[in-house]
Amino acid sequence: MSTVKAANLQNTGSGAPVFKNSSGTEIGQLAKAWVHFDPISTLAIREDFNVSSVTDNGTGDYTVNFSSSVGSNPCVVTTASWNDIKRAGWAGLNPLNIPGTSSAQILVQQPSSYTFYDAKIVTVVVFR
Repeated sequence: MSTVKAANLQNTGSGAPVFKNSSGTEIGQLAKAWVHFDPISTLAIREDFNVSSVTDNGTGDYTVNFSSSVGSNPCVVTTASWNDIKRAGWAGLNPLNIPGTSSAQILVQQPSSYTFYDAKIVTVVVFR
């Protein structure tokens, strides 16, 4: 077994590097995009990769806009958290708005009351 140590990895093609096993079968890829943002008061992106902006569509409703295409049918993973257990909730995709190659609509809701709310921290990771 060998270990590769490098400061940078670069695909010889136009896509991101792909991880393969010894027989050449793909076993993984890097995230296509991710963002960590705070929607309280003025929406602020704390950290991101391949995200051009986050649009505030209203309380608990956001659109994450990608800098470059993430490809069709992406897998979008979301979380939302608050520093108060009474405001714990979930974040997920809008089931009526399938994520596209350039954006994904995220909803944050309290499960007990089904009301939308602005969480303190919202994170989104996109794979394909």
